[in-house]
Amino acid sequence: MSELLDLYQEVILDHRKRPRNFHSMENADFQADGHNPLCGDRVTVFLKMHNGIIEDVSFQGEGCAISIASASLMTESLKGKSSQEAEGLFGKFHDLVTDESTHREEGLSLGKLGVLAGVKAFPMRVKCATLAWHTLHAALAHENKMATTE
Repeated sequence: MSELLDLYQEVILDHRKRPRNFHSMENADFQADGHNPLCGDRVTVFLKMHNGIIEDVSFQGEGCAISIASASLMTESLKGKSSQEAEGLFGKFHDLVTDESTHREEGLSLGKLGVLAGVKAFPMRVKCATLAWHTLHAALAHENKMATTE
């Protein structure tokens, strides 16, 4: 179990140090800003859509390792997905990090996103892990308000 936790930590730190898709997107079809008032994390999610499919996704922001790693992993998992698939993935991810009845093994179906399953043990960090996802939801819904984890 210790080796698995070490691997999870390594993946999170790698995505924190070298976040994937970390840039603003010129001519994004949709974008939304998010803020976690508890720890100050901020993120902007950019989407390029074509026929309801996420053609490209990126983010910018600043925050803790979990927040940045989660946004980075999220962007990797969304390309080529429909809006409905993205919302479904958000639901599964949210359950993984918040629902006590969801087991770590169920995170395997989420691929690399499963490395964040351990966040559930640290309730204050759940909001860090879900910020980018709430912001994605706001972008997909074309909401003009600040997405928060509250």
